[in-house]
Amino acid sequence: MGEAAADRFRNGREPQPSGGSFRLLCSTKCFPISPSWPRKPASPAEEEQDGVIPSLLPPSKAAMQRKPGGWRAMPFILGNETFERLATFGLLANFMVYLMREYHMDQVSASNVLNMWSGFTNFAPLVGAFISDAYAGRFRTIAVASFASLLGMVTITLTAWLPQLHPPSCPPGQQQGQCKGHNGVQLAVLVTGLGLLSVGTGGIRPCSIPFGVDQFDPSTEEGQKGINSFYNWYYTTFTVVILITQTLIVYIQDSVSWVIGFGIPTALMFCSLVLFFVGTRIYIHVRPEGSIFIGIIKVLVAAHRKRHLKVPPRGSAEAIGVFYDPPLPKDSPFQSKLPLTDQFRFLNKAAIVLENDLNAEGSPKDQWSLCRIQQVEEMKCLLRIGPVWASGIVSLTAMSQQGTFTMSQALKMDRHLGPRFQIPPGSMTVISMITIGIWLPIYDRLIVPALRRVTGLEGGITQLQRIGVGMVFSILSMVASGLVERDRRALANAHPNPLGITPMSALWLSPQLILMGFCEAFNIIGQIEFYNRQFPDQMRSVANSLFFCSFAGASYLSALVVNIVHHVTGGHGRPDWLTADINAGRLDYFYYLLAGMGALNFVYFLYSAKRYRYKGSVESDREGHLDFELTSTIKV
Repeated sequence: MGEAAADRFRNGREPQPSGGSFRLLCSTKCFPISPSWPRKPASPAEEEQDGVIPSLLPPSKAAMQRKPGGWRAMPFILGNETFERLATFGLLANFMVYLMREYHMDQVSASNVLNMWSGFTNFAPLVGAFISDAYAGRFRTIAVASFASLLGMVTITLTAWLPQLHPPSCPPGQQQGQCKGHNGVQLAVLVTGLGLLSVGTGGIRPCSIPFGVDQFDPSTEEGQKGINSFYNWYYTTFTVVILITQTLIVYIQDSVSWVIGFGIPTALMFCSLVLFFVGTRIYIHVRPEGSIFIGIIKVLVAAHRKRHLKVPPRGSAEAIGVFYDPPLPKDSPFQSKLPLTDQFRFLNKAAIVLENDLNAEGSPKDQWSLCRIQQVEEMKCLLRIGPVWASGIVSLTAMSQQGTFTMSQALKMDRHLGPRFQIPPGSMTVISMITIGIWLPIYDRLIVPALRRVTGLEGGITQLQRIGVGMVFSILSMVASGLVERDRRALANAHPNPLGITPMSALWLSPQLILMGFCEAFNIIGQIEFYNRQFPDQMRSVANSLFFCSFAGASYLSALVVNIVHHVTGGHGRPDWLTADINAGRLDYFYYLLAGMGALNFVYFLYSAKRYRYKGSVESDREGHLDFELTSTIKV
């Protein structure tokens, strides 16, 4: 990674370039980054309130009025976030196995529960970001969300502790399909617990990093160093959390007790909540700044109101003075001003100035009838990214199988390491994490510099190329999954036993998990970088929320495909591909289906990537074809 680019990332001006690090990968999965500075002006009444930085002043002057919490607040914030992540991930790292063993669900039902819950959970940060930015502020949002998470974890722990809240144990040697299943009340309590966890995630994910950054003043050298150190500590603790939850916590759940395995994360969540409130008087509480979503809606409303107007060609004499294009506010030094483009020209109507649209001082009389060019172009950025965003869903659908059917495979394989120790099925995905941890430093230090000399690009390859490489690895991972499952099933049927365990080591799952690790290293980091670079600076919270929506779409698509396959395949005396008995089904065909979907999606991605116009590009009509040339974003 180039030092200049790294400095820009640390200062909040640009996201980290393609030659990323392991800590960036961790952040992409669960923790969006939303810049908090510079502040919007506050009213004089707002400034009198204790504990709030007076944002009418520039950040440096505001800091002189009251110094930010800085490192005094970090023990409480980092402690809260570390315990919260240990709790949440520790509770859910092995949940597929819990549903199958304790609730006696078949793999399709358990997969549906996890996919629907994951989809809802990954859409929730979009709502949480809106509530935090527009109304509640980050402190209150995190506080309420933490309470919701604690209640959800207590509820899930009770489902394992109280006999009335889960089905009776299955007698030894009895097949899973013959065990008594859950009733409506037991399922309702389980869903309630998962729903509370989703509410908690929706508030914590979009606010946790920005709240930590709020404690530092980025206009000072000390503040910049503090923010940089905070990121390092944040991502380091997150990496440690992932390794602990997928090994120690999963082992306790799998081999000792589900009650203890769920009770430990619940206790850690309580500790997280206590730490968070202990530091209340030290924190800097930044006021809600208003949501970017309101500006997007204003553009749509203004364009609709002026739908009968004719848009003058860009650059023509008729266009001079027609569009409302004031300078960016002086308190927004890190924002970039976007030029007017001809793509989605109907939205340009929102910026056309009509008689009586402006006040005497030049501001709009009605912001729902007249918008700035900057607002219009921000809306266009969202529309441009849409097709590329949609193409990422299918590759993430393949990735979601690590938490569902890969565990089903591991449950029916020999997981022994030595005569006494068995690898918990939920720990198998550690192979992907290890792959990422080894590969990213090699990619960052060796491959990117070599590619940079060839391509001249700072990241070696473009963000879209990096996403495309990740998609190829996701297809290869599904092909490898199908081949391993074909051999596993054949061995299981050739050597039947009462438990259906295949005389085949679970380490044969390593190829598909390693390939999926490469997919994550390219695709996920490529997506988060692409969204952060292509959205305007002030829309980075939307960019990160959109990334989580990709996971939500992948979860819903996965559930849809699973149910279609479950109901359409089979018949004539043959079980369906995803039947409860994995040895009788054809999970390998399901993997091949996902690989085929991925291949078709890759073709669609290539088409979308070729037509994509980068932020700040200016179109021109050359020989009857709409072309464009990439230009640098105008810095104000």
